[in-house]
Amino acid sequence: MTIALNRRTMLRTLGAALAAPAVLAFPLHARAQATLTLGHGAAPGNPRTLAAAKFAELVTHKTEGRITINIAGSETLGNDAAMLTSLRTGALDLTANSQGPAASLVPEISVLGLPFLFSDAAHAFKVVDGAIGATLAQKFEALGIVPLGYWDNGVRHVTNSKRPITKPDDLKGLKIRTPADPMTIDIFQTLGAATEQIAFGELYVALQQGVVDGQENPLANINSSKLYEVNKFISLTAHKWESTPFLMSQVASARVGADLEHIQAAAKEAGELQRGLSNKAADETLAAFKSNSAIAVNDVDRTAFLEATKPVAEDWKSKECRPVRRRAGGRRQGLT
Repeated sequence: MTIALNRRTMLRTLGAALAAPAVLAFPLHARAQATLTLGHGAAPGNPRTLAAAKFAELVTHKTEGRITINIAGSETLGNDAAMLTSLRTGALDLTANSQGPAASLVPEISVLGLPFLFSDAAHAFKVVDGAIGATLAQKFEALGIVPLGYWDNGVRHVTNSKRPITKPDDLKGLKIRTPADPMTIDIFQTLGAATEQIAFGELYVALQQGVVDGQENPLANINSSKLYEVNKFISLTAHKWESTPFLMSQVASARVGADLEHIQAAAKEAGELQRGLSNKAADETLAAFKSNSAIAVNDVDRTAFLEATKPVAEDWKSKECRPVRRRAGGRRQGLT
């Protein structure tokens, strides 16, 4: 079956469906049999970071100390694309990754990022926790990766340093950083913006120095990485939702044996926490941004954006495969 057929099938189905581990007290004989490393790219205080810490605590508890988790956040082990490569080789055990880079391995996951596909995150969770998520899991497993669940990477909005974005035409002439995700690139090029792919860890400086005018991310990421300090204008476009695939190397899953069941249970609990934290962070961050006189928050003409992005969905219904498009001189792959 070709990628195009898989994507069309998913589109039809979607349309229808529409940091360190805590120190705990254990007996002296309960020593760790394995230490696994979990890599992610989120900043301290981000829901992804907090959930990763909870996951580590739960694994230690559920395995009675047999398995411990070492957390390497804030791109310590490289960007999301690099961590996915390490995951496939077994050099990295676990990663709370991002949907865009994951699409380079499983292109069908990009379909979750179609513009305005989901009414809210709760709607998206019903999809990824059901048949669509199971289909994606099979594709990851064929690549030596065990999905442990899909965390929330939030509804995404646009920020920039130039002007409020209230209608699609306001994006024309702006240089917008996107992750190296074909879907997101298509959305913004369709809206008339130029796109650049810059690693998330380099984004603050790139915005500060004017390498790009703006970017798009969920409010929690904008807040935890302090992007509002260099992008005054925050426009509530809500143009797409993205998942955070929580992934484990098959090499690591073989090492832990029967404790894989406990790790999967811990991932589920940590995922529920992360989803709740993400939702709470979005609400609290929006309120904080609106009360900050140094930040300009604005709503958008949603109908105009819906109409302007319709060609993206039509294009993706028939495409077989499209490589990430990059501007001349574009920088290395993005992360979040």
